[in-house]
Amino acid sequence: MLCNECGKNVANIHLTRIINGKKIEENLCESCAKKYTGLHTPFTIQNIMSGFLSDSYKTGTQSSVSCPECHMTYDEFRKYGKFGCSHCYQAFRSRLTPLLRNIHGHDSHTGKVPVQGNGELRTSRELEKLKDRLKEAIELEEYEKAAEIRDKIKSMENS
Repeated sequence: MLCNECGKNVANIHLTRIINGKKIEENLCESCAKKYTGLHTPFTIQNIMSGFLSDSYKTGTQSSVSCPECHMTYDEFRKYGKFGCSHCYQAFRSRLTPLLRNIHGHDSHTGKVPVQGNGELRTSRELEKLKDRLKEAIELEEYEKAAEIRDKIKSMENS
């Protein structure tokens, strides 16, 4: 596969960005990825996460909130990208919520439904997805598509 940016080199980096709730995926060669993202360091998970954690949530005042159990500070979490204990989630909750929304698009775990799992749960998740698609279609003024989705939602709710 060729790079989406230059069209010449082999794309060996897959970049996924979420902008205004829309997922944009690009396949880039290493030289275009460096120009595109401004990164001039090797692509390692530590480099990517440390930069993301340090830039994704900035506040005007850097008060050092700490966990009451392990005494880890939020600044230490940003530096290492790991929590000290399970209580850190609650201690840093107000700062984690925007971070999780930024990374995943939402702040609650949805998980997967087992293939032979609960049919009711599967239906409820499908309805949620359809309702999201309906909102998106209305925002994009795709009314015919929105009407089809609306009808599908009604038939699923009446079943």
